Amino acid sequence: MKLHFKEIKIKRLRILGKVLFVLYLFFLLYFLIFSDWYGRTGDSGGYRYNLVLFKEIKRFIEYREELGSFAVFTNLFGNILIFVPYGFFISMASSSRGFFMTFFYSFGLSMCVEIFQILTKVGSFDVDDLLLNTVGGILGYIVFSICNWIRRKYYGYRKKRR
Repeated sequence: MKLHFKEIKIKRLRILGKVLFVLYLFFLLYFLIFSDWYGRTGDSGGYRYNLVLFKEIKRFIEYREELGSFAVFTNLFGNILIFVPYGFFISMASSSRGFFMTFFYSFGLSMCVEIFQILTKVGSFDVDDLLLNTVGGILGYIVFSICNWIRRKYYGYRKKRR
């Protein structure tokens, strides 16, 4: 059976989306686990962890002058921004999408990264990172939902005009 041009275009976009998602996952895992740019230079000699919610967030805000704008932005907003594409892509790729599934997937991936960091003593386990990463995933879901709504409205409008 012949595929129409529109179906071919949609199929190519889906393949492109999957390729971008895989590339993003490699980048994310490298950046969060192995990148020496973010202070991951090897075994820290001990377990470092924070189990008190908002402790590190408050510390970064309180000592923002001493730490510098870059460190504060990287810790607070970087942990959110790096998971926005994940929330978008996982919503696009999953057949069981939704707010709670995106929450679950984002929290789950973040938990895996944090557990890996504490087990390997590379980086630290931080509940604030879990929160910020999950918020980023949820923001990605919101962006996906808006884009999906616009796409449906646009294609629904175009079909009615024909």
